[in-house]
Amino acid sequence: MGDMAESGMNVCLVGGGMFVHDVILPSLYHQQRTGVIGEITVCATKSASLRKLAANPELQAAFPGQTFRPYPALDASDDICDAELYRTVLSKLPPRQAVIVALPDPLHHEAVMSALGHDQHVLCVKPLVLTHRESMEISQRARERGLFVGVEYHKRFDRRSLIARGDYRLGKFGSFAFGEARLMEPYHYRNSNFQNWFTCDQTDPFVYVGCHYTDLLQFITGLRPVEVAVIGVKGVFPNGNEGYMWSTGRVTYENGGVLTVANGLGYPDEGAGSNDQGMTLYFEGDGRTGAIKHDDQYRGVSHSYAVGTGPGGTAFNFVNPDFMRYLPWEGPGFRPAGYGFESISGILAAIQRVEASGDDREARLATITAIDKKGLIATPENSADNERLIEAARESILNDGRPVIIQPV
Repeated sequence: MGDMAESGMNVCLVGGGMFVHDVILPSLYHQQRTGVIGEITVCATKSASLRKLAANPELQAAFPGQTFRPYPALDASDDICDAELYRTVLSKLPPRQAVIVALPDPLHHEAVMSALGHDQHVLCVKPLVLTHRESMEISQRARERGLFVGVEYHKRFDRRSLIARGDYRLGKFGSFAFGEARLMEPYHYRNSNFQNWFTCDQTDPFVYVGCHYTDLLQFITGLRPVEVAVIGVKGVFPNGNEGYMWSTGRVTYENGGVLTVANGLGYPDEGAGSNDQGMTLYFEGDGRTGAIKHDDQYRGVSHSYAVGTGPGGTAFNFVNPDFMRYLPWEGPGFRPAGYGFESISGILAAIQRVEASGDDREARLATITAIDKKGLIATPENSADNERLIEAARESILNDGRPVIIQPV
């Protein structure tokens, strides 16, 4: 087996953005202190982002005394910006550990392929890549080496999604006919590093966050998309770069059902929720119809703070208790809970399950195939339709919403 640390496999995290602060690193810290994983390495292009991560007050309160090995060093000059540093870090890892890729979407393919080239299992934030060809390259490289690649579509771990999937497969809803989904991220994203990469030529809101709900519909129903049309509304970031700030997409599925998806970077920072998201699906049955409705912004919990504020700087907030929260527990600090944590821990558990199959490549491949066919964790194979959809969506939005047929493999 790969050279595991005494307390579990080592994890190398490439990236230091918002999702690392909010979900990935707290998940890793808890797994580390409970003995599931060993050393945590975090690699970013600049030391400033790592210093911010190391000094995060929520992380310090929840995980007292825990830290990570930083690359570059925390005291390195802020003038140094090395986008290739992660390659050097990967070259120093023992084989068959876990690499987490949490970079901007256009950089995923290169980073994942580099990790696989250094014989590392991979957890990648969604979407895996922006073209189907790249997805298949990753799949082929991983299978050649008997390595696991998991894609972090965390809505698959939401209990309400799992309930819907189970009930659909029991035939309780009927045939999907029509649906609406929305996911609006907060306005302050425009002032973040997004303004450096979220440009019209690279990505758009449908690709970046709409993929959550297109993946979720297929996760629930198993239906494949056959056509997509996406219209975007452009805007200018504070640094002058032009990007699609809003988008609306129409996806047609193999049975004729239609899903509309609205996305944007514009939920008011002063709003009660940290974003606005949800999905409603309708189904045709025998003499009756069925429906699934998920309100993912408001889950029946709201807080109004007497001291301090919540997301966006407002005192009154809708609280999602199911995604990623810190809870009191018997150990030090707080423990993370919710489907954000369960997604990270579930993919890492899948990697460890593959490693438990031993050094024989065919044995590891058999385990990987079983995980893939189960379909609960996203892999390059069972989420490939989303890459085809994303690729077609990019063609559509760059051509003013022209419908694009999604070619079957």
